[in-house]
Formats: sequence, structure tokens, C-alpha cells
Amino acid sequence: MPLWPSDFAGRIDERTIDSRLLRGNPLGDPHRRPVWVYTPPGYDDEPERRYPSVYMLLGFTGRLSAWSNEPGAFRTSVPVATDALFARGEAPPMILVFVDAWTTYGGSQYVDSAGTGRYHSYLCEEVVPWVDARYRTLADRDHRAIAGKSSGGLGAMVTSMLRPDLFGAFATHSGDALSEAQYIPHFLRAARDLRAYGGDIFSWWQDFRSRVAFTKQEDPRLLEILAVSACFSPDADGTPLLPFDPVTGALRPEVWERWLRWDPVRMAPAHAEALRSMRAIWIDAGTRDEWFLDLGASAFREAIARAGVPEETVRFELFEAGHVAIEYRHPQALAWLAHRLTP
Repeated sequence: MPLWPSDFAGRIDERTIDSRLLRGNPLGDPHRRPVWVYTPPGYDDEPERRYPSVYMLLGFTGRLSAWSNEPGAFRTSVPVATDALFARGEAPPMILVFVDAWTTYGGSQYVDSAGTGRYHSYLCEEVVPWVDARYRTLADRDHRAIAGKSSGGLGAMVTSMLRPDLFGAFATHSGDALSEAQYIPHFLRAARDLRAYGGDIFSWWQDFRSRVAFTKQEDPRLLEILAVSACFSPDADGTPLLPFDPVTGALRPEVWERWLRWDPVRMAPAHAEALRSMRAIWIDAGTRDEWFLDLGASAFREAIARAGVPEETVRFELFEAGHVAIEYRHPQALAWLAHRLTP
């Protein structure tokens, strides 16, 4: 149980959703899922008032507890910083929904997959109706947004394009995009890493599961590649298929193409109408991002411009930072979204 500061003006309800869609998922992960719902200052004092809502998605390997303890010493967590912002009256209050989509491999990328489970459907068909039925949301897409960082940013972009009937705005912080820049350098390094495991990523996985996690240099890279393979390119039986030859690093075109289908830059032209319907789009990334997601952010910005998204709809910024320790960007985007989602 996280401990919120004594001057926390809103409230966070820690609840559980019993998911029908995640029951019997391929990895045997829990179908009972935690969800945190933040209600802003004054929520209980105005029983007739309804609020915009934003669904908050974690990055890869993130669990809900990260929202309260991720920043570490001398830094303020996203819920605490956002609560203070609302308490000071600097933005219209909103309901925030912190969603769990953890898997055995560390993440679901917020998509439906034979390798991990139906996490996109869980979010859209179970979490959203569950929240609207229990909290005083403005329950329509014009007052509902989705936001996230890294894999969560990918989830925000993709979900908004696929379900514009549910979400009318989104924010993506260093979100996964421009797949060739993000992944190919890591594929080449992974091929070198896999020499120690006979070119077999499942041999590495067995080793990883037998010891303290992240005690070898290759662990984060190989875990990410295995997890994303499970999400984007599972075999018919759910087995993750790598998009590159584990010995040479050469791309496997048919498998790699399956990854590219989930690249927001490449998805944008086919979902131009959905993007044009957005009331607000926030895109940012650090200029020193280790996955080159600053390039991904720039490419996605150009893609949505070509799709006809009006300039005034978009807030785009590259800022001086890497990929980590950028949690302070969330409250800035939430304040900006609040002004655009509030009637």
C-alpha cells in the first residue's frame, strides 16, 4: 500500500477488476487486476459534478506501485504532483485511472496478442465501462483521454487510433515509434548477447528466471525483445518469434513486418480520420533518448501533420533528457489536457 502525503487533497481508490477477457491468458497471468482511480479535490463535496478522465499507462516492466515510488529521493511522484496542481487551481480537475497491463514477460504493449492475452480489449471493453459505472466521469470520448510513457506512450497512440469512439485525446511521452530507429540497433547487440546462449533466447530466459533478475548486462535488452516478440509476432501457438536471425542479426522480413504494423508512424496514414478527430495530442521526448524515441516523436509529429491534424490540436516538444527520470512531464501534459477536455 503506497503512503500518500498528509496534504494529498484528492483520493486514490485501490480497486480490483475481475477480467473475463484476461481469464485463461496464454502466460497464466492473473485475470484479477489492480486499478487505481484518483478523484480530485472537491469530488465528494459536489455530488452532481462530473469530470473528464485520463487513463494512465505504464512503460515496460512497470507495475502500479511505480506510480507512487518510481521517482526516488528528492523527486515527486506523478499522482502527488498532479494532485498539487489541481489543489492549486492551475488546471480543471480530472479523474485519473492508473491501469495495470503487466505480463510475465514484463508488459503487454497494450495490444491483443496470442502470445500474451487481450490487453487492448481489456482496457477498452472492461476498464473504461467499469470506471464510468462507478465514478462520475463525463462518459464520452470528447472528455476522455489516454496517456503514457515509453510502451505506455505507444499504448496511448495506438489505442487512440484504433478506438476514437472511446478516446478523444492523448499524450505520449517518449512513446515507442519509428521502429527501425528504436529496435534495429538493439537487435544487433542482442545477436551478440545471444552467443553466450547458443543463439537461443529461451535459453537466456531460462537462465534469467533461475537467478536474481537484471544481474547481467544483457538482461534488459533481451527481456524487451522477448516481450515485444510475444506481443507483436507470436506464432500460432503463442510462441514469440524473433524478428531477426539470432546468429547474424539479419532481419526476418515477414516477422519484422508484423512489428512494423504496430509502429504509430506507419499506422497514422490508415487512421488519419481518427487522428483528425482528436481534440488534443501531446507529443514529447528527450533529445538523448537511448532508444532514439526523440526521432520517433518527430516522425510521428510529421505523420499526423500529413494526416491533416490541425496545428492547434498538437503540443510537440523535444526537451533535454534521456529516456528515464522524465516523470515530471506527465503533470504538464495532464494540465494541458485538462483545459481541452473540460466543458
